[in-house]
Amino acid sequence: MLLDSIEKVNDIKNIPEEDWPELASEIRHFLIDKISVSGGHLGSNLGTVELTMALHLAFDLPKDKIIWDVGHQSYTHKLLTGRREGFEMLRKYGGMAGFPKINESECDCFNTGHSSTSLSAGLGMVKARDLTGGDNFVVSVIGDGSLTGGMAYEALNNASKLVTNYIMVLNDNDMSISENVGGISKYLNSIRSNVGYQDFKFAVFNKLMNMPGGAGMVKGLRKAKSSVKNLVVPGMFFEDMGITYLGPVDGHNTKAVLTALNDAKRMKKAVIVHVVTKKGKGYAPAENHPARFHGTEPFDVDTGLISNPKIKPNYTDIFSTVMVKMGERDERVVAITAAMPDGTGLKRFKNAHPDRFFDVGIAEEHAVTFAAGLAAGGLKPVVAIYSSFLQRAYDQILHDVCIQKLPVVFAIDRAGIVGADGETHQGIFDLSFLSEIPGLTVMAPKNKWEISDMLKFGLALEAPVAIRYPRGEAYDGLEEYRTPVELGKSEIIYREKDIALLALGSMVKTAVEVRDLLKDKGLSCTLINARFAKPIDSETLKEISEDHSLLVTMEENVTSGGFGERTRQLLFEEGIDMNLLNISLPDMFLEHGSVDILKKKTGLDAQSIVKRIVAFLENNR
Repeated sequence: MLLDSIEKVNDIKNIPEEDWPELASEIRHFLIDKISVSGGHLGSNLGTVELTMALHLAFDLPKDKIIWDVGHQSYTHKLLTGRREGFEMLRKYGGMAGFPKINESECDCFNTGHSSTSLSAGLGMVKARDLTGGDNFVVSVIGDGSLTGGMAYEALNNASKLVTNYIMVLNDNDMSISENVGGISKYLNSIRSNVGYQDFKFAVFNKLMNMPGGAGMVKGLRKAKSSVKNLVVPGMFFEDMGITYLGPVDGHNTKAVLTALNDAKRMKKAVIVHVVTKKGKGYAPAENHPARFHGTEPFDVDTGLISNPKIKPNYTDIFSTVMVKMGERDERVVAITAAMPDGTGLKRFKNAHPDRFFDVGIAEEHAVTFAAGLAAGGLKPVVAIYSSFLQRAYDQILHDVCIQKLPVVFAIDRAGIVGADGETHQGIFDLSFLSEIPGLTVMAPKNKWEISDMLKFGLALEAPVAIRYPRGEAYDGLEEYRTPVELGKSEIIYREKDIALLALGSMVKTAVEVRDLLKDKGLSCTLINARFAKPIDSETLKEISEDHSLLVTMEENVTSGGFGERTRQLLFEEGIDMNLLNISLPDMFLEHGSVDILKKKTGLDAQSIVKRIVAFLENNR
């Protein structure tokens, strides 16, 4: 196998050109086999095999720098830099990350995980190179989906002024996670379809170069090429900004991409290399269902079906069902997503109420302010965004929604520990950054019935509301405990004395386990479903302080600024006399790994919590 000969970075340069297609085929088979076992981002990686090969042929790593926007398409890059063995532990705790990591290889020059960041980072590296006298190339690889994010245009605006080399590769597959939307997608479609420009350019230049005096004519034509492009290719958006445009290039032709990259290396300015690829290339199930294979669980290679399909619904499923019902009951209910109709569960709402569904692309900031405008116009918008992505729109939540007290509901999926995607995707900060905003009600459901009740409550509140819920199977315990949701009111599930567990959201399930273990030790224990991270139920805390000496707060969020810290402050302000033990995540970025392993490592599993409670009681006798 050709892949066996690639043991370290730049070994690909020893592969003869005639063997490049075979190497691409071997890489695809390798990725399909490994990801079918581990799970991971398949479609985006299958679509960028030849592009990545061309990048490694054109540049010398680690001297030259390649920045992968988002980074989920970097598996081939990892293969070509000698990390083949790492795929055995891909996305597992202590193993190789599914995204570029600077502490994993010197060939990973910048950590990525969120969209639309690579152009800004690359521009910074270009300036650093020039200021320090470097002579390396800097390449940012950005997908067309990421161009729906405003940060990319802020970088393009500044890059247009460069008088030094900076290469931006636009990987155009007409997809982000789901199908792309908006004007930039339409614009790129027009370029893709206009192959006449490239054919015309090369035919004319080749003929002239073979004629006497043709070189001078070519020189003149090159000076006028912008005018020629504007005649043939609509808009020429990048050229009009002052950025040289090369393409479109067949992204599955390694030699063609390599030629374009070598042309780009000669430019003393910013240049866009437009590469057209197909997401899921080479594996029919991924080609036919690119959204499903964007980030996939382990699957059967022959059929493409998930190996261990879920049986019980997850929180996203419940949210999806309730949203459709609420849309039927109230025509003012509208739904907004940032390029994730499938991931957030809003695809069903889209199918049922297409006129009231809005996919704004990868543009979380716009999504929130757009929702504020909808609310100001008398509608009831629900913005469904993953926790780790919502933090990108913090200013808009504070400034455009909450200051105006607009009734926007934030449905925050993937809150808490997410798992295999690692630091950039863990949803462990939202309680901290949301709870400090005046006027924003923050809730978290204990089980699948309560997420339904909270969504209905939030839509009726006529004020800004955030509902956070975790990834994975929805807890179906405690069905018999379903009291009406009241603003700022917690729910006492088991009432005893001495120890009170005050658990928020996903931690209620864990608190049930903790209570059972404490009961086995002969300890009396009350269990309270907090429901609200803000406002906190001070009346219930006053009540239980009469016969409880220890309050244990439990949350799936970092300690700083979280539910436990806010509860401690409330006890102090209200003069409530109880010891408090805060069970939360340490103030750190959590690496990738399964949720169960990460909870155990951070002391958030039931056994670890019981040990901490017992130790606290012994130390405070």
